[in-house]
Amino acid sequence: MAWQQPSPRTRELIRQGARIALSPGPEWIDELDRATVAANPAIANDPVLAKVVKRANRANLVHWAAANVRDPGAPVPANLGGEPLRMARDLVRRGLDALALDVYRIGQYIAWRFWMDIAFDLTSDPAELRELLDVSARSVNEFIEATLAGIAAQVQLEHDELTRGSHAERLEVVGLMLEGAPMSRERAEARLGYPLNRAHTAAIVWSDDLDDDHSNLDRAADAFSHAVGSAQQLTVVANAATRWVWLADAAGLDIGTVEQAVRSAPGARIAIGTTASGPEGFRCSHLEALTTQRTLARLRSDQVVAFFADVQMVALITQNDTAASEFITSTLGEFESASPELQATLLTFINEQCNASRAAKRLYTHRNTLLRRIESAQRLLPRPLSHTTVHVAVALEALRWRGNKVGKPTHSASQGDGVPA
Repeated sequence: MAWQQPSPRTRELIRQGARIALSPGPEWIDELDRATVAANPAIANDPVLAKVVKRANRANLVHWAAANVRDPGAPVPANLGGEPLRMARDLVRRGLDALALDVYRIGQYIAWRFWMDIAFDLTSDPAELRELLDVSARSVNEFIEATLAGIAAQVQLEHDELTRGSHAERLEVVGLMLEGAPMSRERAEARLGYPLNRAHTAAIVWSDDLDDDHSNLDRAADAFSHAVGSAQQLTVVANAATRWVWLADAAGLDIGTVEQAVRSAPGARIAIGTTASGPEGFRCSHLEALTTQRTLARLRSDQVVAFFADVQMVALITQNDTAASEFITSTLGEFESASPELQATLLTFINEQCNASRAAKRLYTHRNTLLRRIESAQRLLPRPLSHTTVHVAVALEALRWRGNKVGKPTHSASQGDGVPA
């Protein structure tokens, strides 16, 4: 259908609405992100892929709105910029390219509801409103169609590279194993080039910076393997900013060793599952690493290295963020806003079974100094520590991983049997 320029009044209304759309409220952005990320568990369960989708959402919104500020009501060219293309490529790598249509259609539906709210605030005249919504509907629909077609054509040019390389083949096999699909161990080992009848420690190495070249992730994966003394390693490119790693028969796996290794690759982060044996251990350790990564992302933690054994309890109690916040506040009272140093002191004291001498030694401080700090902490708690020790420890752990710093973990987690040392 040939494009017809709308009336001057409608053009002005579109321009006004587009300016509003360029600065959407956080509630609307949250709704858009929730709806599109929830389109498939594979997206919702991968913090990096979810972030890629969210950035593509914003890029498309800004692209359409900015075009309508410049030339309201005119056809909007396809958005073939970096963010939509990155999303398409990452979906193709994971065999999820069919989801792109779902993401765009769901995003279009949520955006259209937002646009209708804007339109009804701009005018109450039925004739103006009818033309405004008609022009906008055609504009949004044609923009989405053009963008999908342009991205599909661009990705098709790279499809062989994205889906026929060795990483893509390994990712396909790993995906089948994680889903529990029937496959003999011998066949899986032949395609992966990795032994499955060993003890496996899975890790997820990723970067929050989607614009980096990500060579640091490969360095981090290799450094991790060398640091813990594993002779056999499997690395799979899950998406541009994520590597899935398995180590066979890893030894000496503690947080200090891993942190030292990751320092060689600034910007890389690593989540590590517990060690488990055989094909089922291969799967379970990876799912634990994934839970660890998701927990850090959900709590907006900046911890660079995290073990599943350390976050397992926090992952469980923070599934409901509102309930977790209420538990922390009711348990800690004024102590929730105490200094990170004082919170770290109390947590260490509890972890040492309320033994002041051991806690002081662990914190490299005098016993009397520690006791004075514990007294200060107890004055801020709503109930006596002797009656709430476990609850306070859980609340402080949740705060630490939630980014409200209670200090770094002061123990080394031995992952050979999945139990902190």
